[in-house]
Amino acid sequence: MRLTFLLRRPLAKLIEEKLDHYAQFRPSSLTIQQLLDFGREADQKASYLFLRRELLVRFAHSLKELALLPDALIRMASVTTVKDWYQRSFHEILAHENVECNSKQLSNFTELLKFILKRNQDVVQTMAEGVIELKAAHGVNAVIENNIQYFLDRFYINRISMRMLINQHVLIFGSELPQSPQFIGSIDPACDVVSVVEDAYLNAKHLCERYYAISPKVVVETKNADLSVLAVDQTNRITVVYVPSHLYHICFELFKNAMRAVIEHKNGKDLPDIKVVIVKGKEDLSIKICDLGGGVARSVVDLLFNYMYTTAPPPSKEIQQPPLAGYGYGLPLSRLYARYFKGDLYITSMEGYGTDACVYLKALAVEASELLPIYSTSCRRIYQGGAQAPDWSQPPTGSGSFHQPSRYYRGRK
Repeated sequence: MRLTFLLRRPLAKLIEEKLDHYAQFRPSSLTIQQLLDFGREADQKASYLFLRRELLVRFAHSLKELALLPDALIRMASVTTVKDWYQRSFHEILAHENVECNSKQLSNFTELLKFILKRNQDVVQTMAEGVIELKAAHGVNAVIENNIQYFLDRFYINRISMRMLINQHVLIFGSELPQSPQFIGSIDPACDVVSVVEDAYLNAKHLCERYYAISPKVVVETKNADLSVLAVDQTNRITVVYVPSHLYHICFELFKNAMRAVIEHKNGKDLPDIKVVIVKGKEDLSIKICDLGGGVARSVVDLLFNYMYTTAPPPSKEIQQPPLAGYGYGLPLSRLYARYFKGDLYITSMEGYGTDACVYLKALAVEASELLPIYSTSCRRIYQGGAQAPDWSQPPTGSGSFHQPSRYYRGRK
């Protein structure tokens, strides 16, 4: 009788009730070590039972925050498309909510996750286009810009987390093979940091030379500051338990920025090397990428992490090759990839000289836990609140102002 009653109710209303239901739960933050151990156990049933609930929670949180954006942005075609993708994903996973677990069901669920992964692969670019459309059509004031910045940080890091969980399941239990036999899903238990950094440099170099016909060289310096047995293997490589694709993404973006700055500052002549310092300590693995590309003013540094700021023209949709710069999302997304497992990314610059980009990752897998946004009452207040009254004689501007970090962390409680 209960089932008959549910089937008679409008589907949209039922889905909305389910959204409200799952948005009440906090996402389960996992460490890299937990993901690694779980992947080694390879218990497909346990993974299925966990993901069919956890993904509903994470999709529900993103959809609830998406609904709090300014109406003008929600009505943009690109944003509507992203919302539709997420709603369909939520609906499709919801269909597995109470289905009995058997071999056929496990197979169907894995195929569904592969489909969701493919369908949602252009979310970042599509959402970026929606923000560009809003800015061109209506303009953006400070309040709306702050709300968009706050939302995109949370939305994109949640997207990173969902793709991480889905990738782990698909690579371990699906037909696709991981990049290397030693990988557990997308995690490398002994990620060779220097190798990933050099790979990112070579690919950025290739792209740079397609645009400028020249590229600066790189010099890499390494140091194992933690001399424990676990820190140094027999070949003296610097290794860490990490997701190589995440580290590659971060370094690739930083190298692109450094190369562009050096070439344009030096007008393509007598290019100074880009210096990379990699250090592994007891708590942190640190990577510093230093360029002599002229740097930027202190007033601009904070803007580098703003999704609505870029010094390059938007990439043409007609050009299929990847742009060296364009949407302005390279640094903000790279910082999110670093922060996802409790690391970080900082930029320091000396105007007229050069820029240092410092990446920090957790050296211990047990401490590298997911940083996840939580949809809550305090989160809603941030979207609904107006501009804050200045509490300094000359309030700072940009995404790194004094009140901005408190707003960011309040939304996570």
